[in-house]
Amino acid sequence: MNVLVILIPVSLVLGALGLAAFLWSLRANQYDDLEGDAWRILSDDDSKPPN
Repeated sequence: MNVLVILIPVSLVLGALGLAAFLWSLRANQYDDLEGDAWRILSDDDSKPPN
């Protein structure tokens, strides 16, 4: 039972870190254009110089 005193807070901290990372990625606009890169890699338009 003593192990639960350590494991429960550790799991709560890890869960909070995961939630914080997810919320940061939402605020940093990481999910704005999910389809753009997928279509861009399939296009054969090589006339444009890379950015």
